Amino acid sequence: MYYKFNGITQRLTGATANAYTPQGLRPAVPPVSPPVIFASPTKLVSEAGSQVQYLGVNKVPDLQRLFQRSDGVPVHLKGGLIDKLLYRTTMGLTIGGALYCLVALYFAAQPSNK
Repeated sequence: MYYKFNGITQRLTGATANAYTPQGLRPAVPPVSPPVIFASPTKLVSEAGSQVQYLGVNKVPDLQRLFQRSDGVPVHLKGGLIDKLLYRTTMGLTIGGALYCLVALYFAAQPSNK
């Protein structure tokens, strides 16, 4: 006998042999191709003719020039003041957390006075 999961009663119910459809399995290929996320044109190609306008300016070449410049500054600090503040905050919190752990271990290792 074949069984099928009933979504209303949340129980297995009897089913015919041709009614078997595995639930939870989905087809490997989506029925519709997903929309393009990056560089989505603002107009369809058929509307714009041969001219396609994109939503934003391509900033990759400018960022490549900035980050690939050999000026002796590490990559994580080439963004300017904000990068320096984030780096120093992260290092301060890391060192502070390590010291806090060491102090907690020291107090945990002391015998109790009871």
